[in-house]
Amino acid sequence: MSTNDNEAPATWLSQDAHDRLQAELDELIANRPVIAAEINARREEGDLRENGGYHAAREEQGKAEGRILYLKELLRTAKVGEAPSADAVAPGMVVTIYFDDDTDDTDTFLLGSREIASTTDLTVYSPESALGKAILGGKAGQNCTYTAPSGADIKVTIVKFEPFTG
Repeated sequence: MSTNDNEAPATWLSQDAHDRLQAELDELIANRPVIAAEINARREEGDLRENGGYHAAREEQGKAEGRILYLKELLRTAKVGEAPSADAVAPGMVVTIYFDDDTDDTDTFLLGSREIASTTDLTVYSPESALGKAILGGKAGQNCTYTAPSGADIKVTIVKFEPFTG
């Protein structure tokens, strides 16, 4: 099987993060019968058009099923362990940048998934965010520009990057 250039970069999870997400998935799956019983109990109350409890239970079921699908795919594709060192900015890296040409205006953050966010005090930016896309593949000393949600173009310079160690 050949690798595809359009393939998303691997999501790296520490063993702790992987175990925590697996436990959440197991709990969501175990809770399915409870949600189904709640929906059935609310359905028996009568008119479904004005039954807020029924609609709330159905919405809860939809959110839970969406989360189950997301976690199954994440855990199926994630790599457990430490991300390999790289010669360019990649997901799973702690990146330090400075803004415009002000070397004192720095920001250090993790380029990764929101699932890692709960395991660190670092700010986490997605590789799909405007900043993430701009610096992805960049090297130390490289200037990059991205467009902020306000529409302003923001210039950043990559200072350094290293694999996230948790």
